[in-house]
Amino acid sequence: QVQLVESGGGLVPYGGSLRLSCAASGSIDSYVMGWYHGAPGKQRELVATIMRGGSREYAPSAKGRFTISRDDDKNTVDLQMNNLKSDDTDVYYCAAHSLNLGTFWGQGTQVTVSA
Repeated sequence: QVQLVESGGGLVPYGGSLRLSCAASGSIDSYVMGWYHGAPGKQRELVATIMRGGSREYAPSAKGRFTISRDDDKNTVDLQMNNLKSDDTDVYYCAAHSLNLGTFWGQGTQVTVSA
């Protein structure tokens, strides 16, 4: 129902920062939005989620370093990633979760942290 496109990935040095953005083709106000990571073909793991109203959930490895935000007027969800580590290297996916409609995924964007 909703189409998601991620952007902002790239190559960054250890300790650097990236800001990932997820643009939705439709309204996201009815969805819990999230960022996940995982290599292609592997199970995706939670990085962060944000509910309508701003309640946030983070993976332990992301807490204190990453910040998820949403703008329901612009239909975008961002992930600010600071103090990046080598273990953060992965493909990052945007997701929209609906209790009634299920989960919709973006295509993913590559984040590579150099040693």
